[in-house]
Amino acid sequence: MEDWNVGLETLSDVALCRLAEMLDNSGCGWRQLAEAVTEQPQFRYSEKELTSCSLQVLSARGSPGRYMLALLTDRRCSLAFLLQCLKKIEHHEAVNFLTTSVMVPIEITVQPQGVQILEGSCVMLSCRAVGPLGLNYQWFKREDEVPGGNTAELILSSVGPTQEGHYICRVNAGEKCVFSKWAHVRLVSSAGSGVMFPSSASGLCITQQPRSQMLSEGDTLCLECSAQANPPPQFQWYHNKQPLTKANSCFLKIPCVTTADRGTYSCRVFNLYHELLSDHVQVEIGPGSCTDASWKTDEEDMPCCTPPRQMGDFYATDKVALLMGNMNYLHHRQLRAPMADVYELTNLLRQLDFKVVSLLDLNWHEMHRAVTEFLLLLGRGVYGLLYYAGHGYENYGNSFMVPIDAPASYTSEHCLWVQEVLQRMQERQTGLNVFLLDMCRKRNLNDDIIQQPGPLKVTANIVFGYATCVDAEAFEVNKDDLSNGIFISFLKKRLMEQEKVTVMLDRVAEDMGRCELTRGRQALELRSNLSERRALTDRIQAIDCPVMASTRNLQWSIAHVLPESRVLQFDCGVKVQLGFAAEFSNIMIIYTRILEKPKDITSCSAQLSDFTEGPEIDLKRTNQESLRDAGSLLLSMDDRLPQEQPRLYTRLCALQRLKRELSFTVCLHYQYTNLDEEVLERQTVTVGKPLVSKLNLHEQRPLHASPSSSSDLHTLPDSSSFAEDLRVSLPSLEGSLTESAESYYYPHAVSPGSASQRINEPEETTSLEFLTSEELPASKSLTHTGTEKPFKFTSFHSF
Repeated sequence: MEDWNVGLETLSDVALCRLAEMLDNSGCGWRQLAEAVTEQPQFRYSEKELTSCSLQVLSARGSPGRYMLALLTDRRCSLAFLLQCLKKIEHHEAVNFLTTSVMVPIEITVQPQGVQILEGSCVMLSCRAVGPLGLNYQWFKREDEVPGGNTAELILSSVGPTQEGHYICRVNAGEKCVFSKWAHVRLVSSAGSGVMFPSSASGLCITQQPRSQMLSEGDTLCLECSAQANPPPQFQWYHNKQPLTKANSCFLKIPCVTTADRGTYSCRVFNLYHELLSDHVQVEIGPGSCTDASWKTDEEDMPCCTPPRQMGDFYATDKVALLMGNMNYLHHRQLRAPMADVYELTNLLRQLDFKVVSLLDLNWHEMHRAVTEFLLLLGRGVYGLLYYAGHGYENYGNSFMVPIDAPASYTSEHCLWVQEVLQRMQERQTGLNVFLLDMCRKRNLNDDIIQQPGPLKVTANIVFGYATCVDAEAFEVNKDDLSNGIFISFLKKRLMEQEKVTVMLDRVAEDMGRCELTRGRQALELRSNLSERRALTDRIQAIDCPVMASTRNLQWSIAHVLPESRVLQFDCGVKVQLGFAAEFSNIMIIYTRILEKPKDITSCSAQLSDFTEGPEIDLKRTNQESLRDAGSLLLSMDDRLPQEQPRLYTRLCALQRLKRELSFTVCLHYQYTNLDEEVLERQTVTVGKPLVSKLNLHEQRPLHASPSSSSDLHTLPDSSSFAEDLRVSLPSLEGSLTESAESYYYPHAVSPGSASQRINEPEETTSLEFLTSEELPASKSLTHTGTEKPFKFTSFHSF
């Protein structure tokens, strides 16, 4: 619906019933709503009215939520005020329902078409629409309702003079309605020129074929197949020869596409007498991670290894992955492997159609918020994968991931509890839960609390892949500026195999066992209760309602939107291009390039300064002439660009800490031919909140409990700070994600602990045989410069 100031009486019965169901709960329901609406005096209800509301539960079909909505309707409550109050009580499910399923306009996608028919023939008029839940159809002949004409198709049998005339269809949801175009049904004689049903296939003609397209993740796919026929043609779209649900109009529109939407599309056009198939067109979905076509990753130079589609008995309704890598610890030895490991795994999972969120260097609060946002992307039948690389430990069968701000002697209260995350994932009714933990599993002697997780549901869909076994360490390979963990070095060779996920991990374990470097030091451990042959290569087949799927796509896409490339015009006549690219979900590159300059200007450069507070920026690495100097090892510029155009790069990290819109100053330094002094011009640019900064992971939200209690969990509510306003104002979702990254290595002093405390820091484990061996090669998809250096295995993370 377009007008938010209309009253609740405009909602359909279906929408009211669905909303009432959401309010019929004690945690966040009608009682909290009744308290929130009291900010306006006319909605202050007496104790008697509230008691009557609560007594509705005694009736077989009674609903306190529906009764409360009726009270609000009687006092002329507007939809805008209801939405405001639902946001106030943080009822995100109801907010999402109103914004995605109710507060949308009715749009007619298939208009009825006029026909000429013989007397006594049969004709069908079609009208289809999309919009809020509970759409109703009613056909009219002129101003009179057609008896029984309350479906999307109106079938007129044995048409005679009384059925001849003009028809129109009304589509409504509650009091909101729209009308179709008029369709004229006319009778003709058998000798007339308008005989409707010729015996040849020429009675159905496709007038416009769909066309192949190349899109980026987050774009909107629009295909059209127009046809002329009588009776009017019907349409059915196909993706990879599989019919698409509710794709029954001449237009196919898929918002926020991902790699799962790539492939071959076609449309079947048919009516009662004929049938034709349109051209097969190819739709390519690229990463869409930058706003200028000149960007590419080093991986793009490698041969394509996209796996063939798995067409087995099992499928996912969607695939979502959260990859977290912690490197730059404040009080512990810094790591190198997480950057390369998350980069490698990200690119592989994206080829398997996973929606990937990749984050580097998160503190305790940011890790909890990231997991909460990740859980919002899960749902019934979704495959969820969580990968973590960083310091960690395991006590009494409980695994803990260590954030970068953990103190020197950390305990479970400073970490993220893996088993709690599993329990919350199960609550989302996922189809597959995969945990890949690339961390040490040594005991933490500082932590004597035995965590007792709540009861887990018997879902038979859990897979744990530990990089090492119990009470052992995990290792990384050091080579030049890049580093891989041992686990990922072997996993990436098997991840794309079309095998049950446990079979694939078993083969990884066998590969590690055959390597002399890792034998006796690090062995993969697999724990699983997976009872079905589910694989990471399983295809995606969305069976939930399109609204939920669209919401999930939007929630993911909005956190991967890059600013649009733009051109700045300076007073001196110089034109400067600003471009953006993503390395990780929380790391972005900004570059400047001189496009045009007057002939009397000998030299000029555009440099960035005065950035908004929040992101981490190494001032020594801003405005560099190469990406490597700026700190980026995994992105490269296309060599086809003119080398005479100066380009400067700046790298922004920790975008999750950006609290307001990102702004910076573009300083243009230039010099005229007849002047020795340099001239300076400035322009301030604001680009909004890019990438993961839209999630507001920095916001402090209350946690329910401390892990020091065996029965309590330190959980965050499954809510998103941006989801409330997700559909109020959406930017164009043109950008997506290319994950590759490199973090800086700043030495941090480790504060000495007291004699009674043990510092959570191991001795570095180095072996001479590791220094001279070259048996385990580094990642072939990563670029290394200089001469080959021997590998160095170091202790990955322990306490």
